[in-house]
Amino acid sequence: MKMVLRWFGQGFDPVPLEYIRQVPGISGVVPMLCDLPAGEPWPMDRVLAMKSQINAHDLEMEVVESVNVHEDIKLGLPSRDRYVENYIATLKVLGEAGVRVVCYNFMPVFDWIRTELARVLDDGSTTLAYKGVLVDGVDPQDFAKSFQANSGGFALPGWEPERLVSLSKLFAAYREVGEEELWRNLAYFLEAVIPEAEKAGIRMAIHPDDPPWSLFGLPRIITGERGLERLVSLVDSPSNALTLCSGSLGADADNDIPALVRRFGGMGRIAFAHVRNVKRRREKDGSIDFYDAAHFSTAGSLDMYEIMRAYKDIGFGGYLRPDHGRMIWGETGRPGYGFYDRSLGASYLLGIWEALEKSK
Repeated sequence: MKMVLRWFGQGFDPVPLEYIRQVPGISGVVPMLCDLPAGEPWPMDRVLAMKSQINAHDLEMEVVESVNVHEDIKLGLPSRDRYVENYIATLKVLGEAGVRVVCYNFMPVFDWIRTELARVLDDGSTTLAYKGVLVDGVDPQDFAKSFQANSGGFALPGWEPERLVSLSKLFAAYREVGEEELWRNLAYFLEAVIPEAEKAGIRMAIHPDDPPWSLFGLPRIITGERGLERLVSLVDSPSNALTLCSGSLGADADNDIPALVRRFGGMGRIAFAHVRNVKRRREKDGSIDFYDAAHFSTAGSLDMYEIMRAYKDIGFGGYLRPDHGRMIWGETGRPGYGFYDRSLGASYLLGIWEALEKSK
């Protein structure tokens, strides 16, 4: 197992690589090219320059996130073939650069959704949070404007300006797309991309929907065991794999994370693991409230020891990272990606891993 940390690139991430290098047990970072619009191919010179910068700090670049799928592919529009070809071109570049896993998602319009970017917890730390009553019945345009206004000036992945500027048009287009149509469009994409990923030596690892239920009337399909099962059956290949995110799936109490790890990890289909804790509760009106908690088991609703034990039991040899981190010790920065808290999370998870190894 390799422990890695998300990094958004120089100029887009306030955390310097030399700081990440000082966290014990971190083998590499998971970057992206933040300024490239979805659907545009990643240029070889920029990918190699990013890799060189990362390697210069004795870190690896074997996983990338947010090679975003263009909305025309999700919508199944005639123009999708152009964007599929661009995606394949990017995979060829990344494969030549030594990337082995690409984390992507297939969420319509919006990526991850939270209603608060800095909820203050009892200990004084702040974190990403979701309150169902603040989403239900809210105009998505107003929601998006509020979200961007509270981003601290950072361009958040999945909330890029070029995507948000055409929200009305996108919502109109998705009125004709239900879950089954979205599944067909995902199958079309994977049938074209997975053979090329195999040639490039890359595993495509889909990230679950966050949160794992429909919002604003948009279909969401990677929400639990049934969706994960259907996904891996679309194209029978080790390159058609999963990013199993404990926090995204764990927002729904029906998702048993250790059981999912054992099932899909036992099939060899988990290429990348996002391991984080989430504290959830159901309000009196039936709506769901959750926030991204500290990684420690008692801080949230998930048993992190059991999750890590499941990975150990299946002999997981892929990439794993702590996910969203709170802001602690006065840190300011990209919402959800506090460096101090993610470093604590990585150390905690590595401690569990070492204990599991030695207890055998």
